[in-house]
Amino acid sequence: MTTVSPPQTEINSLIALYSSGQIQEALDSVGALIKEYPNDPLLYNLSGICYKTIGELDEAVKSFEKALAIKPDYAEVHYNLGLTLQDLGQLDAAVKSYEKAIAIKPDYANACNNLGVTLQDLGQLDAAVKSYEKAIAIKPDFSDANNNLGIALKNLGQLDAAVECYKKALAIKPDYAEAHYNLGNALKNLGQLDAAVECYKKALAIKPDYADACNNLGNALKNLGQLDAAVKCYEKAVAIKPDYAEAYHNNGSVMRRLKRQDEALASYESAIAIKPNLDFILGDLLSTKMSLCIWDDLAHRINELTKKINNGEKVISPFALLALIDDPEVQKKTAEIYANEKFPQSHVLSKIGRYPKHKKIRIGYFSADFRNHPVSHLTAELYEIHDRNQFEIYAFSFGPDTEDEMNLRIKAGVDHFHDVRTMSHKDVAILSRSVEIDIAVDLGGFNQDSRTEIFAMSAAPIQISYIGYAGTMGANYYDYLVADQTIIPEKNQKYCSEKIAYLPSYQVNDSKQSPPGTIFTRKDLGLPETGFVFCCFNNTYKITPTTFDGWGRILEQVDGSVLLIYADNELAEINLTKEIVLRGINPSRLIFGKRLPKPEYLARYRVADLFLDTLPYNAGTTASDALRMGLPVLTCMGKSFASREAASVINAFNLPELITTTQEQYESLAIELATKPEKLIIIKDKLVNNLPTAPLYDTPLFTRHLESAYLTMYEKYQQGLDPDHIYVEYEKS
Repeated sequence: MTTVSPPQTEINSLIALYSSGQIQEALDSVGALIKEYPNDPLLYNLSGICYKTIGELDEAVKSFEKALAIKPDYAEVHYNLGLTLQDLGQLDAAVKSYEKAIAIKPDYANACNNLGVTLQDLGQLDAAVKSYEKAIAIKPDFSDANNNLGIALKNLGQLDAAVECYKKALAIKPDYAEAHYNLGNALKNLGQLDAAVECYKKALAIKPDYADACNNLGNALKNLGQLDAAVKCYEKAVAIKPDYAEAYHNNGSVMRRLKRQDEALASYESAIAIKPNLDFILGDLLSTKMSLCIWDDLAHRINELTKKINNGEKVISPFALLALIDDPEVQKKTAEIYANEKFPQSHVLSKIGRYPKHKKIRIGYFSADFRNHPVSHLTAELYEIHDRNQFEIYAFSFGPDTEDEMNLRIKAGVDHFHDVRTMSHKDVAILSRSVEIDIAVDLGGFNQDSRTEIFAMSAAPIQISYIGYAGTMGANYYDYLVADQTIIPEKNQKYCSEKIAYLPSYQVNDSKQSPPGTIFTRKDLGLPETGFVFCCFNNTYKITPTTFDGWGRILEQVDGSVLLIYADNELAEINLTKEIVLRGINPSRLIFGKRLPKPEYLARYRVADLFLDTLPYNAGTTASDALRMGLPVLTCMGKSFASREAASVINAFNLPELITTTQEQYESLAIELATKPEKLIIIKDKLVNNLPTAPLYDTPLFTRHLESAYLTMYEKYQQGLDPDHIYVEYEKS
């Protein structure tokens, strides 16, 4: 077929129209030329480009196919067809088009680059990497290919290599906003937050309307604890992009940390209205509503939540679920989904070789809470009294260096204290390996500010979860979960990804804690001079409608009684007041206590008569605090770790008569103890008598039990055996 082409002046005029943005005029012009020169593939190519530009992709495909029918070896048209098919989501067809372009023109760098992008979208990351590398080999100063290679390597978990690619892209093109942004993302994932912040700021200096950079700058600032600055970033992100659901979601998370729960709820509602299936938004919305005691659609939402979890959807964090669903199987599934999404096992570091057998087993405790915090209130003495003939104790702190009394005590109580706040996850794991930590203990789990990424990289050959999170981590890089047989009966082992290290009792305590000198009167706390005082100082997110229904019935049956309750926000107080009225109880019988310093908080327990626990998320530290102050704790034991924790604490105090297993038993016993003073006196006397000898506060005994578990773990490791369930026998003093 003879090709007759229009004069070059006509082509130049056509290109000028396109370049000046007059796309429709260019399209009209090329259409007229095609009528005159129907066999010119260039014209069909230009027609396809015009159609693609105005979004008429199907017409663009037709034009490119006509060009190829005339000239099958037209590499540029195969490339343009690939771009269009890519935009249409026809990725497999796009791959074939790019491959044809490259077969015709092997040094076609742009085609290699876009082939890589398409392969990456198909999840074929290794093939994408090869394609980008080929593009760069052809064109070493190809900034886009270097940037895209970085993205692929990041998705493969090769963060250090990704960083180098982004840096190469920026060396070629310093004003490349997207490369600054991607570099920030990689550095953030490496835990290099300050450096990430600078990258995001550079991206925004180049491209002020870069909503993604605003959002991720907010995330980095949030992780640095600069919460108010983070809020400003999210506000800017949604100002640029009003339908930015992820930014609303992130803003809600920061508002919760700022204790601005009502604003958090508004942000979450905005996010879910824009994007109902946004990852983890439903769980965060429900958790916030629980904190505010808004229960209007809770039953419906929990049913929805359960179905989505069972379908493998990313709907809630494991921590948020604990207060909503008492089902260990669902909790395990949630943990697996969350860990796989947020903290997948990383192979950035090589597998740890077998360390030589150390004279002293090296224990590393990892926490963001080596300060005035409930975890440290429980564990401080443990670090001090470990047997230094058998163990060497390290602390890895990624929380604030507060230098408060507790922080200084822990620094003095361990052999080596490492402040790793500013270190990347990888560098912390490397540090742990460099000092040959034998057993790494995660004291945070899925709690705020934990750094599970360190454990995903394997900080030690043996890795344990203990005390910070009430449940399985759902990740295969944790070897053991510390518990007792109350918390995890043997039949529930299948609901844990870890092997269980069974101790005689689960919760460690600080036996050196002095009783508070403060003495409150009823009047000091706004309580009536007479009448039975029930109390609950659990967080409001642990209060379910079922629990509150029970409390209402208890108050109804115990004349003159009141319920002293902790609420950390005004809206929760308002909503609980409304709820108690709906249950026919005078709201004056519901009395709210505020957050108090630790000594006053403990002293407040002395004024109450009975602590009423919550289900499915029990009291933990609050239960042991109440018992220490002589206040009986009544619990209803459920099925899961979090719903059995108070029972574990009570058993460790030798008061099993305060453990019930049904809502009816729970309410009946509460009423009986409140209306039969002689029975309550017997329990209180037993409580006082048990205090000096109860395993709950025998920290030296607990430490020997935990050390026995550590020794067994270590021996198994040294023998080359896989982790297995460990049963530590009660050691008589």
